[in-house]
Amino acid sequence: MNIAPQADMPSDPVASEGVVAAGAYVDGRRVANIAIEEASSWRSKPGHVVWIGLHEPDMTILTSVQQQFQLHDLAIEDANNAHQRPKIEQYGDGLFIVARTAQLIGDSIAFGETHLFVGEGYLVTVRHGASTSYAPVRARCESCPRALARGEDYILYAILDFIVDNYSPVLETIQEEVEAMEEQVLASAMTRAQIERLYLLRRDLLRLRNAVGPLVEVCRRLEHDNLPMIRPTMQPLFRDVTDHVRTVQEQIDSLREVLAFAFEASLLVGQAQETAVSKKLASWLAIIAVPTAIAGIYGMNFKHMPELEWEYGYFAIIGLILIVCAGLFWRFRRAGWL
Repeated sequence: MNIAPQADMPSDPVASEGVVAAGAYVDGRRVANIAIEEASSWRSKPGHVVWIGLHEPDMTILTSVQQQFQLHDLAIEDANNAHQRPKIEQYGDGLFIVARTAQLIGDSIAFGETHLFVGEGYLVTVRHGASTSYAPVRARCESCPRALARGEDYILYAILDFIVDNYSPVLETIQEEVEAMEEQVLASAMTRAQIERLYLLRRDLLRLRNAVGPLVEVCRRLEHDNLPMIRPTMQPLFRDVTDHVRTVQEQIDSLREVLAFAFEASLLVGQAQETAVSKKLASWLAIIAVPTAIAGIYGMNFKHMPELEWEYGYFAIIGLILIVCAGLFWRFRRAGWL
């Protein structure tokens, strides 16, 4: 294999806003850090693969990339507008793939996008929004030249696997909060702040599920369809990514169900507490009604009331009130109302 002299050792990285990394590889080893304008010439060399990473590039950089790899106008337009749903599209001999990324920033999930262009001798990633740098992916691939030597489809697999793996820390953090919330909900009714937090968690999980769900179809097509640049030997790896995505889906559904049960349990606890309070109030009102009724009767200004002339009438009425109130208290206490 003929390699140009300047490719013996990687040159200094190209400093350009929006360009994170751009390298040329031969047999899984980086032989040069290149400029975007050089990508086409490096790609055309036998056995060379160009891997370019972009972060929120402007249209000038995207146009330059398009010219180097003859990318479709619609794909470039989509890559410039970071509001796409996960999908895979074929333009000639190249693939355009969109995947959603997620990060937990503060108390909420922030979403981003990664657009991937894959073709013979090149792979370009375009990151928008909340997204972890793919520098660890590049470092891991470069540390294993045998794996990286498989070509563009292996790089595609490594990036998609990295995206899916990064869903797990988000779900683990949310799961810890959900478990803590679940323990508290049976102890007492949820406060307004807790209910608002529960709603936000369910909303974020729904958005995460909508971001993850279409990725199953993307990986399924990479696994089963006869797409250009995807060799049959790589399909088992994409099958593994598909399994991971489905596992993430199941975790999201499980967490949403737990939050729904927690909210329902909180409502039941609140209703039970309200019922208990109502029973107590009704019991005490019934007890208080006895002296109130008797006092009301004897507080009327009638002249002829036989009990008013009885020597022990006062003591008898007080005793009657105490006996009736004590009887009611015992009855309500036995019934569990007090």
